[in-house]
Amino acid sequence: MAVEKNNNGLQLLDFWVSPFAQRCRISLAEKGLPYESLEQDLSNKSELLVRANPVHKKIPVLLHGGRPICESLVILQYLDEAFPEAPALLPSDPGARAHARFWAGFVDTKVFECGVRLWKRKAGSEPQVQARKEMVEALRTLDAELGDKPFLAGEAFGFIDVAVVPFAAWLVSYGRLGEFDVEEVCPRLVAWAGRCGERESVAKSIHPPEKVWEFVGFLKDKLGDKE
Repeated sequence: MAVEKNNNGLQLLDFWVSPFAQRCRISLAEKGLPYESLEQDLSNKSELLVRANPVHKKIPVLLHGGRPICESLVILQYLDEAFPEAPALLPSDPGARAHARFWAGFVDTKVFECGVRLWKRKAGSEPQVQARKEMVEALRTLDAELGDKPFLAGEAFGFIDVAVVPFAAWLVSYGRLGEFDVEEVCPRLVAWAGRCGERESVAKSIHPPEKVWEFVGFLKDKLGDKE
């Protein structure tokens, strides 16, 4: 993305397929905040990335006037606080805010971590079979949490939806790796992903499932178990 005028001094250290970076892009779009996307080569980390996130050396990092804010969920909360004039993603009620943070954390500790084990571990191995079991349980849990609501956040698209929706593009890959039918496991979640994908902020920030599947193949070839 080219530099935009009046971008509030916002720059995002980015990576095209990262669901964590995509969260930040969706949030920025929902808030109407222009920014500069700085795509990173994660195989050859830039001096800027290492300097901005010396602890983890990972994207995403939001630079606001040169000041770094690291970790995607922290960035989402920061944007709510730093730009109170923009539409808020977190609800105002403390209990509802805690609820939103819980489910955002659930996706990171359950869905993402299981997904890594699905592509990294050898197909049919005990660790991969266990990851499949945990992934199915996690997706069913999310499906139950969604229930009959239009969005995970309730009647309106919100913080939980922003946190979870980037992983929707990975559902096809999870199903193929784990050899399960995603629409059978989490039908309401699949329908929810379709609704979210109609939003401009989401459509412009995530990639088609087949493109993600190609990237998963790259990860398996480069980092997956060989034996």
